[in-house]
Amino acid sequence: MEKVTLFWFRRDLRLDDNTGLFYALQQEKNVLPVFIFDQNILEKLEDKDDARVGFIHDQITKLKSQLEKKGSSMIVRIGKPLEIYKSLLEEYSIQAVYTNRDYEPYAKERDQAVSDLLKKHGAEFFTFKDQMIFEPGEVLNGSGEFYKVFTPFSKVWLGKFNEQKIEPLANYQWKNLFSTKPLPLPSLKEVGFEKSSIEIPPMETDEDIIKLYDKTRNFPAIHGTSRLGIHLRFGTISIRRLAKIAAKLNATYLNELIWREFYMTILAFNPQVVDKAFKPAYDQIPWRNNEQEFEAWCQGKTGYPIVDAGMRELNATGYMHNRVRMIVASFLTKHLLIDWRWGEAYFARKLLDFELASNNGGWQWAAGTGTDAQPYFRVFNPESQTEKFDKDLKYIKKWIPELGTDKYPKPIVDHKFARQRAIDTYKEALNS
Repeated sequence: MEKVTLFWFRRDLRLDDNTGLFYALQQEKNVLPVFIFDQNILEKLEDKDDARVGFIHDQITKLKSQLEKKGSSMIVRIGKPLEIYKSLLEEYSIQAVYTNRDYEPYAKERDQAVSDLLKKHGAEFFTFKDQMIFEPGEVLNGSGEFYKVFTPFSKVWLGKFNEQKIEPLANYQWKNLFSTKPLPLPSLKEVGFEKSSIEIPPMETDEDIIKLYDKTRNFPAIHGTSRLGIHLRFGTISIRRLAKIAAKLNATYLNELIWREFYMTILAFNPQVVDKAFKPAYDQIPWRNNEQEFEAWCQGKTGYPIVDAGMRELNATGYMHNRVRMIVASFLTKHLLIDWRWGEAYFARKLLDFELASNNGGWQWAAGTGTDAQPYFRVFNPESQTEKFDKDLKYIKKWIPELGTDKYPKPIVDHKFARQRAIDTYKEALNS
């Protein structure tokens, strides 16, 4: 049986500037790409029309077609990665598997298990940095520890970035792909999902938007953000290419990419934050967790227009403007005193660009429980946020056509009362 090297696609669904693929083709012959629809992940998804699964299926279809034009193909399987690799070891003489690193707790466990299995069969497992500019452990303080505060992290990050002059990879050795006839591709239905009506934002780096990002990013009625989150999440765009464009055009946009790496680093060093507060004392907060109020928040029926507009935008499009994300998260955790984990899970279900580290970091920031978070006594006032960022109510009226009529609900809670209740609740829990 002819020896093959597998390249395992995961959060890097592109041929361009793909580190692991580049090195597999440089260092090996007979490179055959593989993608696994991972049932450990898919089984947890509640919605069978989850737009993200459809998006992945579309990307895999495109990649497979691009590889077939080069005389190769892609193995596409549905199942649990360890079981799939057991069957691949029976079908192919695998000498190595190349892949790009993933830093989430589940991914690390999965990769360790696959690596152990391959070693037992005399095959190597090589991993590469691809979805981050600087991965966990590369940006550390003088004592060799991870930063808990963003500003010093970002300064060191920027210093390294400017020193290293990071360039996208080129000169792929496509001749080292494994020659094969087209391999089968399961349909989306066979994966267990159906097509969603939600549209995926295009993968265009609109330089005009990035140039003006610092001026337009806070106004939800304006198309002032790049909407590239889903493409970064699944690696259909290279972080190196995007960071290079951002560095040239807009420091504020680049700063957002640094926040992404800050939260990835926090998660990698503190896997407990997945279900616990980064600051352990905050796990003492007695959340009210009123289910009717949570449902009103989910449906965009709280009687606070900026909050409701955001939730309706999320439910309809899989997207919510970043400023509004902060407002709705603050409202849920402070005004309603509902556990940040409830809100985080709802965002994880609905957001096209859901990414565990950033979602967790953002929610813990809003709730005051996280690293470098806003203090618990800072409670966003939805009215003053509206006055600042949607003064003409353009965004609100787009999502709440019934605003000002009897059909729109009265406020679920009084702002002044809710603010004081939140401050008192947090204070008491933290001082007890």
